[in-house]
Amino acid sequence: MAYRLVIKPEQIQQQQIQLTSSQQHYLRRVLRLKDGDRFVAMDGVGKSWWAKIGNTSACLLEPIDISTELPVTVTLITALPKGNAYDEVVRCCTELGVSIFQPVISDRTLLKPSPHKLERWRRIVTEAAEQAERQIVPIVLEPVLFTEILTWEIYDETERYICVARGGVAHLSNYLQHSVRNNILIATGPEGGWTKEEVEKAIAVGYQPVSLGNRILRAVTAPIVALSLVAAAMEN
Repeated sequence: MAYRLVIKPEQIQQQQIQLTSSQQHYLRRVLRLKDGDRFVAMDGVGKSWWAKIGNTSACLLEPIDISTELPVTVTLITALPKGNAYDEVVRCCTELGVSIFQPVISDRTLLKPSPHKLERWRRIVTEAAEQAERQIVPIVLEPVLFTEILTWEIYDETERYICVARGGVAHLSNYLQHSVRNNILIATGPEGGWTKEEVEKAIAVGYQPVSLGNRILRAVTAPIVALSLVAAAMEN
């Protein structure tokens, strides 16, 4: 088993990784590695190397040529669920291949996010990326209003879907079979679902309403199901 550690690109100096105290603790105390033991160092933006641990640093040995990323960039917009439920969303969907997490506050959102939660979510995606042997660490953006997202022109050239519980719309998998773009955006709602007005506003700016099946999914389950469908379609 190869242990993996995410490092920042600026930590690399002349083939040496300057390990932080927390990274040294993780490698030596948690993983029980000793001087000379090997692990995989990844910079979180696409590069990985075999590395050998030393005293307070590690030596880069050779690059690793692997491909574990989805062939498309996936942005996941999720109306924040109650409590700490978003922790599970970012953990599981990192494993499934999300590139960008955009938490949003919808009309029915109950959670009032704090900077502390944003830091926690970013730690979780880093750990999940290491575990899943990903080449990149997904970006977790600051929460914004869902209505604000709908005004952003940066998504105009993106294949955009909004998941709805009822409404007689086609299944997401039907659209993914014919996907031709390199960027996909999927929006999933809060407890109780999106309001009618939110769905109408999304459709008006180019979002395609889609179904995730005949059953009513929890706010935590829906994004995981959606990303499972994307991964299955894009890696098939």
